[in-house]
Amino acid sequence: MNDNFDKKGGVTMAWLPATRRGRNELSRLHRDMDDLFRGFLGDWDWPWQQRVAWPALDIAEDENNITINAEVPGCKAEDIDIQVKGNTLTISGEKKEQEKKEEKGYYHLERSYGSFRRDIQLPSDVQSDKIDAACKNGVLTVTLPKAEQAKSYKVKIKGE
Repeated sequence: MNDNFDKKGGVTMAWLPATRRGRNELSRLHRDMDDLFRGFLGDWDWPWQQRVAWPALDIAEDENNITINAEVPGCKAEDIDIQVKGNTLTISGEKKEQEKKEEKGYYHLERSYGSFRRDIQLPSDVQSDKIDAACKNGVLTVTLPKAEQAKSYKVKIKGE
């Protein structure tokens, strides 16, 4: 007779030894694997790598406008391109390297240069022909007026 059945034909539970693996152990393994891949493939752009999106954005919405502030230090207005297609706003540009020569000693540079692009899904339709953008002190401010059909209206209810 099988050990998992009692004499009346019912099923009994068998207790199995369980080993508990600590969460810290699994987390450490995950970190070690990430470090290994970063060491070999660190300069490649992989979709699973968590990178901070640049430029950093603040997005605010009120009844009439959507306002986006983007940090673009070192960029000039002529280095930035803004486009709206459907409900997607695209901010792209390039932070250009300034050429400097050092005659004596050494020159150390830690600032980043290169191109960037952010696609922002807008929460409502906007009036594309009335978008306003300004770049001042390393902050790009884009004000997108909402389309009339996207604005909310309060409906008055008539009483008896």
